[in-house]
Order: sequence, then C-alpha cells, then structure tokens
Amino acid sequence: MIDHALPDLCSPFLDALPISGVSIAVFSETGAQFTLSSSDEVAARIDELQFELGEGPQLLTAGTGEVTMIPDVLENVHRDWPMFAAAVSALPVRAIFSLPMKMGAVTVGVATLYRDLPGALSENEQISGIAIASAIASAAVERATVSATDDATTETATAPALRREVHQATGMILVQLETTATIAYSRLRAYAFANGRTVQSVAHDVVTRALVFDDETP
Repeated sequence: MIDHALPDLCSPFLDALPISGVSIAVFSETGAQFTLSSSDEVAARIDELQFELGEGPQLLTAGTGEVTMIPDVLENVHRDWPMFAAAVSALPVRAIFSLPMKMGAVTVGVATLYRDLPGALSENEQISGIAIASAIASAAVERATVSATDDATTETATAPALRREVHQATGMILVQLETTATIAYSRLRAYAFANGRTVQSVAHDVVTRALVFDDETP
C-alpha cells in the first residue's frame, strides 16, 4: 500500500520556511486536482475548501503559474474569493501562499502554505519556497500517477485518496445530464453547497447510485 502521508514532500517547506503547514496538489492537463498530502488538518481544510468552492489562491496559481501571496486573509481575500474568505476566516489561518510546482515551463501542481500569523514571505523565502516546489514536482507527479490507479489507496483527513470518487461521480453526472465535465462538476458542487454537504459525501452517493442527477436535481 502506498503511504500518502508523504512527509518527504511536506517537510522541506516546514523546515525551510516560517509557516505553520502545507498541502501538496497536482493538477492534470484537464484541470482535475489530485491532492497528495497535507501536513495537518488545517492545511487539509484549506485545500478542501478551495476544491469544494472552486475558488482561492491555489486555483489561481494552478492557472497562472505564478506565486499567489495573501499576507493577511482578513484583509486581502474577500474581494476575489468571497466564499473562500468567509469559510477560511473560521480557521486559525492569517496568511496563505500558493507556490507553483513546475516541470520546465509547465505548472504541474501547487504547494499551498499557511501560517497562523499575518505577514508576507520575504524575497529570499519566496525564492526558497519556489525552489523547493520545483524540486519536488517530478516526485509529486510520479506519486499521483501511481496512486491514481492504486486500488489499495486509503483516505485520511490529510490525504484524501486523490478524491477518486469525485472524479468518478463527475463522469457519471456527465452521462446522466448529457453535458460537459465542467458543467457536471459545477452541478455536483452546487448540489453539495445547497444541501450543506461536502462534495466528497455527495460524490459517494452518486457513485453508489443513492443519488442520480436529472434536470430536476437542484
């Protein structure tokens, strides 16, 4: 069984930078997100919120390939990501930094760092963080590729088993509604939000056929 704790990927950031935690995610060419690991439950929740809400610094960095720095989440988040801002304000988080993981010119993933005190990373700290992110990119992609086909994958609060069920459910909704993957995932996320549930739990219902989407599904 593959060990998804991956301290070898998270620990370099924790050892080198003044942060409280980190999560590591890889993005496929289609935009599918595979979260490999988080150093703690707060980091995992930051990642989960962005996955569920479809907004936040991690997704911006994945799309632009640029560093996203939020020195104070109480002042710098609400305008661009109002839902994420409201949710993250309940966590012991004051600063978030998303760093691109690149292989050559291609952004293959994002390392999202947080700390419980406000303040930006210094220029040297940013350089160090970007260097670490690039150094682990190949190993992260390899682990994601292997894990995506590993039936023995287990799920924990800090290693969500690549959210395989979410991707399976998106494919099933795509067929049920005869639509695109983007719209199918949007419907899945909207249903979860409207019913006060996590995307993961709704996806499980879809995969087990306890929930079938049709034109009447809110």
